[in-house]
Amino acid sequence: MKEYIQQAVSVRPDARQLAWQQVGFYGLVCFGMNTFTDSEWGSGGESPELFAPESLRVHQWVRVAKAAGMHALVLWVKHFDGFCLWPSAETEHTVAYSPCKTDIVQQAARFCAEEGIQFGIRIALWDRHDLRCGQGKVYEDFFCAQLQELLTGYGPLFGVWLDDTCGEGKNGRRQTMDMERIYAMIRRLQPDAVIGGCGPDVRFSGNYVGYCRKSEWSVVPYYYAPMPPLPDDKKPPRRFSMTDLEPGGAKTLRKGHRLLWYPAEVALPMRKSWFYHEDEQFDCKALSKLLDVWYAAVGGNACLMLSVSPDKSGSICKQDMETLLSVGAQLSIDFGEDLAQDSAMSCSGCLDGKTGAENVLDGCADTYWASAPEKNSFIEIDLLDDYDINKLVLGEAVAQQGQRVEAFTVLGEVHGRWQKLHSGTTIGYRTICAFPELRVQRIRIVFDRVREFATLRMLEAY
Repeated sequence: MKEYIQQAVSVRPDARQLAWQQVGFYGLVCFGMNTFTDSEWGSGGESPELFAPESLRVHQWVRVAKAAGMHALVLWVKHFDGFCLWPSAETEHTVAYSPCKTDIVQQAARFCAEEGIQFGIRIALWDRHDLRCGQGKVYEDFFCAQLQELLTGYGPLFGVWLDDTCGEGKNGRRQTMDMERIYAMIRRLQPDAVIGGCGPDVRFSGNYVGYCRKSEWSVVPYYYAPMPPLPDDKKPPRRFSMTDLEPGGAKTLRKGHRLLWYPAEVALPMRKSWFYHEDEQFDCKALSKLLDVWYAAVGGNACLMLSVSPDKSGSICKQDMETLLSVGAQLSIDFGEDLAQDSAMSCSGCLDGKTGAENVLDGCADTYWASAPEKNSFIEIDLLDDYDINKLVLGEAVAQQGQRVEAFTVLGEVHGRWQKLHSGTTIGYRTICAFPELRVQRIRIVFDRVREFATLRMLEAY
């Protein structure tokens, strides 16, 4: 096995990244000053008096998110206009000086805990309201003081998203931040939280339209993440982009001097814009579009962050709510009963005596099947009766063996002959193989191309 491939399969996710990937689908609540000024980019000069929801219903946001099949909710606590959805002691540009008065961060955290879903925050590094922004350390100290309030006052966070977008021109206020200081603060105060956005734990997929790669690798060269170079690091290529087709493919790995686990997140607004706008009433994405994106992202070794935009009243509008409830209802139907449970497993061979095929059905995250290092190894499931099947959920043993599968084929036995149902490339933490419904009893997964050997920790059939 080539040296760069050996290096790639030796990279593992940490516990934070595994927990985040397990969440899979979560919402981003975009509600703030922009909601009341009909804007996407506030100036920072807006009066807190404008922030006046008539019937704030944070609990509705959480209940709808849960019913949609989301396992967590992220609240955008401060957008680029600098208005804070919590009563920060560091500024008067907050809910405390608005007609609302409500600590929305506190309510969102509490209701998420009550409903049994996780809670996270998203915060802009750039602040168009505070005049210290652009003045270096004095602003950085202000930001870190606000961040400490959020990290210590609202219970456990599953993630912190940092947005470094800056819309100022060449002569505008541009603020540089000591990101290592910010990362260290989050690690110290919220050790279980992933750091996303411009963070080192979760990789932006490169677009906001729900596009997903056919092959999504979690192991990529260090220069795709905001990691400081080491003295002996080779320079990254002059041109690389988060939209590259295969940032973890073999061709890219050859150029990488240092590799890291940096899994992908797909972000998508439900509407044309991120915040609620009255004239976009009919721009809510169709159920079919949202389901397509969900299958491609959650079912393609990534996670999906879908924006939810409450209106000026402080509620999710009826159309958006009905669409989200429909997403949840369809997912409940699609994944109602795992038909693979209590099935019989067999395989072409095992790496050793502890990695037998039966491990993929035991529900334990620490056990898995690993193939012998042979060409076209396979694992086979006998459902013990005929069932109508149209999808499989597969997951590699990434915590123990990294990401290894490059290409695989799913076959179903029909009248004694094997018929191709699906072909795929990467698997990673989770891949969903969807195909036309077929009545079968036996299904075989052939691993056409792997990095030394294949692994599976999970196999589900629906």
